Amino acid sequence: MNRQSIFFTITISFIISLILVTSSFVVLLINDYKNENRELKKRYFPIAQMVLTSQMKNNKRYASSFSNKKHANFKENIEAMNLEIISKPGAQNAITYNPMTKVLVKKSIKHGVVRVISLNNSLYLYIKDRKRTFLLKDNNDVFENTRIYLILVFAVIFITLIVSFITTLRKLYPLKILKDKVKMLGDEHFDFKCCDTNKLDEVSVLAKEFKNAADKLKQIKEARNIFIRNIMHELKTPITKGKFLSELDNSEKNDEKLKNVFNRLESLINEFSSIEELISSTSNIEKNDYFLADVIDNASDMLLLDDDVIINKYSNKKLNINFKLFSVAVKNLLDNAIKYSNSSTVRIESNDENEILFINDGKKLLHPLEDYFEPFFMNEDKSKEGFGLGLYIVNAILKANEYELKYIYENEENIFIIKAKS
Repeated sequence: MNRQSIFFTITISFIISLILVTSSFVVLLINDYKNENRELKKRYFPIAQMVLTSQMKNNKRYASSFSNKKHANFKENIEAMNLEIISKPGAQNAITYNPMTKVLVKKSIKHGVVRVISLNNSLYLYIKDRKRTFLLKDNNDVFENTRIYLILVFAVIFITLIVSFITTLRKLYPLKILKDKVKMLGDEHFDFKCCDTNKLDEVSVLAKEFKNAADKLKQIKEARNIFIRNIMHELKTPITKGKFLSELDNSEKNDEKLKNVFNRLESLINEFSSIEELISSTSNIEKNDYFLADVIDNASDMLLLDDDVIINKYSNKKLNINFKLFSVAVKNLLDNAIKYSNSSTVRIESNDENEILFINDGKKLLHPLEDYFEPFFMNEDKSKEGFGLGLYIVNAILKANEYELKYIYENEENIFIIKAKS
């Protein structure tokens, strides 16, 4: 694992936290054990000393029973401390030799031993010297077993750490995928499938933004491919005309036509520059107010159209647009309308709803208009070129200018409508 990786840092931090928690738990357990032993010794060893001293004074013969009347006062003292005397040897053996019996503390005495033992959550004081055996049961709730609480607290902290560690890794795991996806961008692999980008955590938001960036780059790549195709398509006509004119005899009329061809090439270069600006634009395009007539005249000049090709029936309204880009969109609409018109003409109208209509007589579109907005959509009519290509650019330019394109077919006429977005 890379030592500079965030996953390595988190893993090391988790291990250190686990070690610290475990060490603290062990220290607390040891301390609790020592405190318990100290308290047991403090309570029971004086009692053991009292028992041994009392019996030595009152019973020179070291009787092992408390039944003698001489010991009545001693028994009362024992019972006053809520201690129960277990004098029967069988009962003593059942407790002291029980496999479940635990020795908590012990102390060696002269010729014997003192032990505090535990069985079934009860504490017993076991005293044995050379000839006597005493067993006292403590009926007091003297000590609260805090060890179980320590274990529970440790278990909760331990589980919480593990769950937090796993959750953190799961939250951050998409970062590894994002890293691989970033590397793939260099090879122009823009398809992005990473994680659930509908969540609101920081990693999901980052993944969503990265996905948007990848989609944008993919669109730009596709748009540039279309841009190259459009260049090839648009340059073909003036180059063909230029070749043809160059083979004709020199005359003033031919020179003028050749000049128009070069003007057309210059116009196309400017047009391509505008399209490239649109494709690469990451901010709003610059817009101003222009008359519709100026836009249509500019688009007509780009196509080198004769005056009788366009039938003007529109009101000369003002449009808030980017002049160069909007002219390219109108040029493509005019080009398609003329190309697919039975009469090779196009009629431009406007209405009271501030819509601009491009009308030609021809066949109805075979597909919904939205299909022609696809960048690589191909028209079935192989005798015509670039129909879907032109409308893709038209749609992109209109969107950038906050307009949209609609289509209807009425009275055997195709009607393309430019309208402002509501």
